[in-house]
Amino acid sequence: MSRTPNRFSRTRAEVASPARIITDAIIAKLEEGVSPWRKPWTRAGNIGRPLRACGLPYKGINVLYLWAIAEQRGYGRPTWMTYRQAREFGAQVRKGESGTLAVFYKAFSATDTDAVSGEETSAMRRVMRAYTVFNVDQIDNLPDRFAPMPVKAVVSDESHRAEIDAFIAASGARIVHGGNQACYIPSRDLIELPNPPAFESYAHYGATAAHELSHWTGHPTRLDRDLNTRFGSDKYAAEELVAELASAFIGADLGLPVTHLDNHASYIDHWLGILKKDERALMTAAAKAEEAAGYLLGLYGRATGEADSEDAAAPAPEPLDIAA
Repeated sequence: MSRTPNRFSRTRAEVASPARIITDAIIAKLEEGVSPWRKPWTRAGNIGRPLRACGLPYKGINVLYLWAIAEQRGYGRPTWMTYRQAREFGAQVRKGESGTLAVFYKAFSATDTDAVSGEETSAMRRVMRAYTVFNVDQIDNLPDRFAPMPVKAVVSDESHRAEIDAFIAASGARIVHGGNQACYIPSRDLIELPNPPAFESYAHYGATAAHELSHWTGHPTRLDRDLNTRFGSDKYAAEELVAELASAFIGADLGLPVTHLDNHASYIDHWLGILKKDERALMTAAAKAEEAAGYLLGLYGRATGEADSEDAAAPAPEPLDIAA
């Protein structure tokens, strides 16, 4: 007996994975010539990382995707929550509102058996899982603590300067000022930057320093990424994406702009090629970027007394976002 295929049914293989859905959304933005992580970060706009209902910030790929969705739909508040969480607050998601994907990794133990010896070995593995969240702009009757925050006064360049200087100094990186280029030289473990007055603002100087410091974290004595890459290669472009995302995460936390790559169009073209070839490339880059940002922010936290001295300089773990 033959059956007529149901056009509304899909096999498991036909259903797009969370990685594919998120990557496709970022690709669409890049093809428009827009990097979703490029925001004019300012304290005035209260822009920062997306937040869970409990107030903790999202990390890694969830940051990029929720930023992109918030911009696309015009959401003005950073907090996201599940339908059930909204109900627990006595609130209600408005009828007709569409949810947004968020992801987390679930760890499990797996046993492998050697085909020859029959010996069994156990290893921890991880699988990506997705859940649905709604921005608080989509929800009615939430408690007052989720109300829109008042717009803060613009932070002056001078008052922001001390924080930027403290962040850079906390790294302990060797930085040489002068010339007309910004770069990290792995063989010398050295960062070169133009003098601060050459930048549009001191915040742009800080953003550029954050980008180069993100490369600096990849040195073998730190996070040990492959920095011996040829300009124009996929590995070179992937490392640039890591530094770009890391500086965006840092910018969200410190209020720095992410608008400092003059030739970003060429990078976008190369990133598109990488992301189209491998749906997990963006996940990997975001995880490495979160690790780099966590490393630098940890050093800054230790220097300013805002973090545990034992843990401040340790690499941040790969982001494992849990559905709160």
